[in-house]
Amino acid sequence: MNVWWRLVRFGFRLLYNECAFLYDRVSAFVSFGAWRVWQRTAFNYLPMAKTGRVLELAHGTGDMQIDLREAGYSSIGLDLSPYMGRITQRKLKGQARLVQGQAQHLPFADATFAAVVSTFPTPFIVERTTLAEVRRILQPGGVMVVVLNGTLTGGDTGTRFLEWLYHITGQRGDERSDSLPGYFEDAAWEVHVHEEDLPHSRVTLIVAQKHSS
Repeated sequence: MNVWWRLVRFGFRLLYNECAFLYDRVSAFVSFGAWRVWQRTAFNYLPMAKTGRVLELAHGTGDMQIDLREAGYSSIGLDLSPYMGRITQRKLKGQARLVQGQAQHLPFADATFAAVVSTFPTPFIVERTTLAEVRRILQPGGVMVVVLNGTLTGGDTGTRFLEWLYHITGQRGDERSDSLPGYFEDAAWEVHVHEEDLPHSRVTLIVAQKHSS
């Protein structure tokens, strides 16, 4: 691994941990303020709130936890970073139901959740151990919704600059929507890729339903 990619990985590690207090500002900057709107596209594919509990993988700074609660969902958030957990608890005034842990080893019983959601996750989301764990804790017919990325579609200089930043930091590439469905299909899912067109941007989502049998 060359020096540049070592620096990129180190920068992301800091952003998810010791510098997590900067995450909201950074995400707002790189999306022209659309980050949370991008996250909310997941609601178009989640089951109704009364269907059952929702697990958010990599809850980050807690915005999705807030939105899930306001929409009437019973939700639990899981994240490896204790820094993200503290920020989320502050935002939800200590009322968030959070677990610190890894998606590859979920501390929940089988068939516990009606849905799992994750927004802008790192590659852990397609690891076989992650998908096996998600499938285990989902109820039959349960759904996993992944907001994979948001792409700025304007042709102005600012947009071109931000898209360039995405490319040089590895946030655009072959591992994204073109190849991801194969991971889910191998793990016995019914999977679809969706594109949501928004003003000045486009959001890509993976929606994978656990086979009932």
